[in-house]
Amino acid sequence: MIPKECQRLAEVDFPIAVVSKHAAREKSIRHGHPSTLDLWWARRPLAACRALLFALLLPDPCDLHCPAEFKKKARQLLLKTRGAIDSDDLSLRQAVLRFIGDCASWDLASDATYLEVARELIQASHPEETPLVVDPFSGGGAIPLEALRLGCDAFASDLNPVACLILKTMLEDIARHGPELADDVRRIGLEVKQEVEGELADLYPADPDGARPITYLWARTVRCESPKCGAEIPLVRSFWLSKKASRRLALRYSIARPKNSPPRLDFEVFEPQADRDIPAGTVIRAKATCPCCAERGQSSVLSPDRVRTQLAEQRGGADVSFDAKGNRVGGAMLLATVTLQQGQQGRCYRLATKADYAAVRRSQERLLTVASDVLPNGLSSIPNEQIPRTELRRISLPIYGVDRFRDMFTSRQLVSLVALAKAITKATSQVPAVNSLLALSLGKTADLNNANSAWEPFAECPRHTLARHDIPMAWDFAEAVPISESSGSFSTIIRNTAASIPSAFVNVKQPATVQQADACAHPLPDACATVWFTDPPYYDSVPYAHLSDFFYIWERRALTARVDRDFALSPKDEECVVDRPHRLVPQAKTADHFERRIALAMHEGVRLTHADGISCAVFAHKTTEGWESLLSGMIQGGWIITGSWPVITEMQSRLNARDNASLASSVHLVCPPRATDADVGDWATVFRELPRRVSEWMERLQAEGVRGADLVFACIGPALEVYSRYAKVVDAEEREIPLGGDPEAHEPHRRGYLAYVWEFVGRTALEQVLGTAESRARNGAAGSLEEDARLTALFLWTLQSTPVEANQNGDVDDTEGSEELDEEEESQPRSRAKGFSLIFDVVRRFAQPLGIHLPDWEGRVIETVKGIVRLIPPLARSEQLFGADGAEGVADRMENVRTGPVQLELFARADEQATPTVRGRQRRGRDAVSDESLQAHRGETTLDRVHAAMILQASGRSHALRGLLKSELERGPGSLRLANALSALYPTGSDEKRLIDAMLLAVPR
Repeated sequence: MIPKECQRLAEVDFPIAVVSKHAAREKSIRHGHPSTLDLWWARRPLAACRALLFALLLPDPCDLHCPAEFKKKARQLLLKTRGAIDSDDLSLRQAVLRFIGDCASWDLASDATYLEVARELIQASHPEETPLVVDPFSGGGAIPLEALRLGCDAFASDLNPVACLILKTMLEDIARHGPELADDVRRIGLEVKQEVEGELADLYPADPDGARPITYLWARTVRCESPKCGAEIPLVRSFWLSKKASRRLALRYSIARPKNSPPRLDFEVFEPQADRDIPAGTVIRAKATCPCCAERGQSSVLSPDRVRTQLAEQRGGADVSFDAKGNRVGGAMLLATVTLQQGQQGRCYRLATKADYAAVRRSQERLLTVASDVLPNGLSSIPNEQIPRTELRRISLPIYGVDRFRDMFTSRQLVSLVALAKAITKATSQVPAVNSLLALSLGKTADLNNANSAWEPFAECPRHTLARHDIPMAWDFAEAVPISESSGSFSTIIRNTAASIPSAFVNVKQPATVQQADACAHPLPDACATVWFTDPPYYDSVPYAHLSDFFYIWERRALTARVDRDFALSPKDEECVVDRPHRLVPQAKTADHFERRIALAMHEGVRLTHADGISCAVFAHKTTEGWESLLSGMIQGGWIITGSWPVITEMQSRLNARDNASLASSVHLVCPPRATDADVGDWATVFRELPRRVSEWMERLQAEGVRGADLVFACIGPALEVYSRYAKVVDAEEREIPLGGDPEAHEPHRRGYLAYVWEFVGRTALEQVLGTAESRARNGAAGSLEEDARLTALFLWTLQSTPVEANQNGDVDDTEGSEELDEEEESQPRSRAKGFSLIFDVVRRFAQPLGIHLPDWEGRVIETVKGIVRLIPPLARSEQLFGADGAEGVADRMENVRTGPVQLELFARADEQATPTVRGRQRRGRDAVSDESLQAHRGETTLDRVHAAMILQASGRSHALRGLLKSELERGPGSLRLANALSALYPTGSDEKRLIDAMLLAVPR
């Protein structure tokens, strides 16, 4: 074993930039990768897991206690890939780090030479026994898979049954059977497909001309409640069918008004010449607009409550309602059918026919028979399980009447999935490994075959329902044909599953051990693990159990063997997450629940890690509440945080990274166990050491290109090394200094340690971008810039993103994040207001310690809505800065004034008081700026004048701009200094960056 006194390489150095490049690139791999075996949320890239684990397992060659035998062996082994190494220890450390960076490449993950060297390096550092790597929150299995790849023993566990099925399949079955398992999956999968094809053929009939349907495009419907209308409103977000450059197709409608009947919409497929030719959608944020009323100039909009009520009466409205004669009378409306015609390239689109509805009617009749079947394990053949209501923020379907999982599917989809589940069970009863893989494939098929799968007009295929961290209501949806050979079919899923099997195979003597277990009550004995490496749940970001239920209801109906513990649904009470509150459901799992469970899990990690072992916890949550809960749990559990490595693991294009400062990196916290007899720390000593540790780390990370929010959160690690090495930290009066507290308090024992960390990071940032005076201007020191300038600079500094290598494939990865949706905006992305955004909690943590009072600037510089702070763009402040006449009117007056102060003309009319004023615009809502606040900040600030100059630049009023800039130079250097700082902070390519740079060019020389 590595001597206890010897530091691990991960505690002193790590190749951040190289590993980040490989990890970000790996996100774009869509086929032939273990992550495509099955969906799991927030899965970490294998590159990051492999590199960090490697660094955790090796000693630092520069450490005095590093075994000489290891250094000798390492020099010999690295000759195979790196050539000769200088004789000093630093050169050896650098050579090992370069090798770790190379091994992070997916292209070298299976290279025989690199694998041999990597495994022998680990063996040389652990000559007595093979290291055991334990991951108690294994999820998608990235960490234990890389442990096997590096030649370690691995113990993977998770409480979630879907995660355990993934783990058993990848770490046990594939490890035992090898790549040949892919051939069995293809062969038996084809048998299953052929069996159900005959059974389901009449439900997906071919057209009279031989064309084969591959997708049906549906819309839920509600009735117009206007007394003179009563028309059926199809709820459609977009009428686009195909947006390919070579084929642009859409739907448009005409309105028929038969006598003695409500009006109706008649559709046709057409080729639009411009986007304006496409009819507007009929639903937005759960509000439905009646096109028939609109044609006559009348306004009829159904409120969200009425839309919910009508859909609830239809149990979600995904199915069609027929009368006794088989005529459609309500429910879902078929908008178009997508077909493939032999000898014709591309997809064809046609309108609904009676034959289409007749097939749906047959499926409803057949479902009545299927629903009465009981499976050998006692389950009904269709998923009648109730959808838990404790996460309506993430799974909003119950408020629309989708109470049971069966309601998420149309009758035809239920019949098809039940047929697949039965055929899988029958075909794989004697081959458990194939049974598990086909059960996973069934879950993936359901992901594309349910009534919440939207149509993607660019790719012309159904979208994955669970691509994000939620399941919102889809007003219009795409019903794939599972027995076809196109997107969403069982055959396509089987091919993709089989293609991922070779990439998940690692040639080892012994597979990993997988067990369904609670991380807070781990089954392993004391002091057995060499490395405790895990990616804990992300606070309130991902409701794993609620989301995985969607897969579990189908997988358990196809499995021939049960998982370790049989659950009706994924267990939720013990799950280590925070439930997002909703007005219809009380909050079940609070932040205290999360922190308590994390602390228990961390304590278990300390218990089962031997004294000279080490741990690493990964976290990428974007709020400080999540961070503080995790850190508090780790410290309470008994770890010392000695390293903090931010590895870029997210693509810049992912959904929740657009226009805000979501973390691009996952921060890997390296932690050895704290001694049971650790000393009590002195607050004065800790407080003195904090600036040095954080300054060193910020300099180190900035040299690696780490920026913004990634840099902020990565600095928490070394700051906590100073704090967490002690059993507790007390002040001179023996009062304990807690980790968190009230940031506005003055006494350390009330304020909490993290408030000082945030303050120091914020001051350091201000020193870098504005200068030392501004970083110390808590109470407005003479000559310093005002609060709004410091707030803006800190905001933009935090918003900076760590550079990520571009995704060469141009793919968009939406699997790692999701916007929090209002209950009234399901499936309908909100049009974003212009401006840069940050989580309110992040802004508050910076502002409070630096004496910046956010309420004073609400409605003037920032705007806060539902926990998101938006930096109001300069151009949006025109009326606020120039009054009702706007920039043009003020510029005209300024250009006509030959004498007199420019500032007075800019900020106040000549007949008004001489004191320059900034006009504050009242905003609705609880965050409206008050008259008292405006009175307290009546005078214009340096930032106001810089923004005014940017507005004049945008208006093309060069004479007025030159006058203002000349006046500013006479006033002092503040405006020019701030403008240059903002130019460096605004994102490249942004409108603000272009404006301020053009304005600076106009400054008189």
